[in-house]
Amino acid sequence: MTGNGGEQRLAVFGAGVMGIGIATLAIGRGVPVTLVDVDQARLGTARRRIRDELRLAQMMGALPRSGPTGELQFAESVAAAADATWVIEAITEVAELKTKVHREIAAAVAPGTLRVTNTSSIPVDELAGQVPAPEELAGIHFMNPPYLIGTLEVVRGPRTSERTMTAVQELLAVLGRKGIVVGDGPGFVTSRVLHRMINDAANVVEEGRATAEDVDALMEGCLGHPTGPLRTADLIGIDNLVDSLWVLHERTGDEGCRPSELLLRKVAEGNHGRKTGRGFYEYEVR
Repeated sequence: MTGNGGEQRLAVFGAGVMGIGIATLAIGRGVPVTLVDVDQARLGTARRRIRDELRLAQMMGALPRSGPTGELQFAESVAAAADATWVIEAITEVAELKTKVHREIAAAVAPGTLRVTNTSSIPVDELAGQVPAPEELAGIHFMNPPYLIGTLEVVRGPRTSERTMTAVQELLAVLGRKGIVVGDGPGFVTSRVLHRMINDAANVVEEGRATAEDVDALMEGCLGHPTGPLRTADLIGIDNLVDSLWVLHERTGDEGCRPSELLLRKVAEGNHGRKTGRGFYEYEVR
């Protein structure tokens, strides 16, 4: 499934946290990347951010220190993805925006090009029902940061073809990642379980029963959670988490997914976690 008939190239839409992380993973594995975003300011800082994250990933041994690095290009127009082998959309978790972008992608790329939505909660078939060639669309839920976490959630929608799933496996092999295929539905597996747990943890803090530090220490020390749910919220991005919780709440009716008032307050205050320097904890922003 090669859209350009020659060199394999990945197009990534969205120069936010996830788009930057996915691009870093790909070029670190020697895959040429075109990063597309309509926001000139984001693109203006993207090269430095990717360079910094690539250096960090190599220092940590998460990406090879030697060997070729994939070429990195930047673009503001969807037309730049026309020769892509694979396309990954990694924009904000808003179904209407994702649908609009996927319609534009489908019109720009060659027939048979793998089109992926990187989503944590929106059902793949919800998007597929509104775009051309729905059989060529699949979901991959990259975890943050993509270059450190080697296992991914692959979502096969009801209309996703076997040919498309083969292309997904080919892409993951190139990226050196393991995909676990799950069925479609709001939140799939990871977000359906994790995001409600984080929401409950935030409610416990809001109710004054424990500090964020104590909640995380208990979840780490007693239950073996590697970082604690609230440190995880900071890593995901509290704004992204709230978007996903609203998706889950609206599509399942589960009141446990209604975002905590504490999460909503942090978003309103601009305290989104690691990327802003403050969430449940404080961080140095690179």
